[in-house]
Amino acid sequence: MAAFQKRSGAWRTLIRRRGYPPLTRTFDSKTQAEAWARQIEGEMDRGVFVSRAEAESTTLAEALDRYGLEVTPLKRSAGIERFRLERWHRHPLSIRSLAAIRGKDVADYIRHRKADGAAAATIHKEINLLSHLFNVARTAWGMESLSNPVDFVKGQRPKLPGGRTRRLIDDEQACLLAAAHAYGGEINPIITWAIETAMRRGEIAAMRWEHIDRKDRVLLIPETKNGTPRQVPLSTVALQALDSLPRRLDGLVWNMRPDSISQAFERVCKAAGIEGLTFHDLRHEATSRLFEKGLNPMEVAAITGHKTLQMLKRYTHLKAKDLVERLG
Repeated sequence: MAAFQKRSGAWRTLIRRRGYPPLTRTFDSKTQAEAWARQIEGEMDRGVFVSRAEAESTTLAEALDRYGLEVTPLKRSAGIERFRLERWHRHPLSIRSLAAIRGKDVADYIRHRKADGAAAATIHKEINLLSHLFNVARTAWGMESLSNPVDFVKGQRPKLPGGRTRRLIDDEQACLLAAAHAYGGEINPIITWAIETAMRRGEIAAMRWEHIDRKDRVLLIPETKNGTPRQVPLSTVALQALDSLPRRLDGLVWNMRPDSISQAFERVCKAAGIEGLTFHDLRHEATSRLFEKGLNPMEVAAITGHKTLQMLKRYTHLKAKDLVERLG
């Protein structure tokens, strides 16, 4: 049986049961103390009791530190994730124990971030980080009794905006390439390469000559965003884009970093009078063109690296007028 002691206006509960560690907890009222004791002893009777001690003694700040040491370094986006960890560190919830954080606390966080003007995608990423931390604590850190507070606020998350559908229209490609040629440097062949291969900006910047097989017309991408290497078939237009490039001593194909590509692309679009187009839109354009050439979803996914058809669909924007002829 549980023992109850009144001390300085609070009620201390002590549970001793053979085969279990001693448990103690303090409550404001005896009613709360008795309810907690009944719950714990009932779980012990059914053989389903799991100690909450570690979850109740570990603060969110301590869990964030451990997560940052054990989990974050394994991710490709480790640098960006550290900024999100630091944001959670600065939040008042960081001094609370993991067991004390409830769904209401997460809902309040979402509401305050909305009021601060944070983008919906940013809030989703911050909440996803917190959710994964709780899941890791439950499955890998021995806190099986811990519930994930994010599971209780699924309907509270801000609605994500629809995916971009921007494609090149009319003579935009010709104007874009003309402006890129006038701008100089590598941005002109990089634009052509992006349209022909559907590669991501970072993948393009990381290309190496040793990974290009001109005989079989294939490029190996050994490290991708989703962690799976893939091979990209190269069109004759794509190979022609490489013909004028010198061989660098460091083995890289391009002399531009990802951020430099985006900056140059913005200037080229401005010079060409093209509005609302980003470099990443070229990946959407290239993916859509692969379907328009008659490739099936599995073939396109093998080229673009999308792991699910749902993600592939987000990058595919077929033009209705181009489908008319196929309907007959």
